[in-house]
Amino acid sequence: MANTKSAIKRIRRISRQTTVNRARKSRYKNALKKMNLLIDSKKKSEALKFLPKLNSELMKIAKTGIVKKQNASRNLSRISKKINSI
Repeated sequence: MANTKSAIKRIRRISRQTTVNRARKSRYKNALKKMNLLIDSKKKSEALKFLPKLNSELMKIAKTGIVKKQNASRNLSRISKKINSI
């Protein structure tokens, strides 16, 4: 257990940040699942409408460092490729 004042403060800060990061990551994963569901059900027009929202969500999460920028770009690229193949 932390025994200095600064370490105790860091523990409090980290626990608050962990909850924020968890919520953000959950929103990102749900957006990906929704997009994959649209693609699997072959709803191209709905998938194209949802694509900008997904892009926004991916870039927000990459900007905050929860996932790396390359990871977000790769996911978006693969999703776009799947939509075009419908």
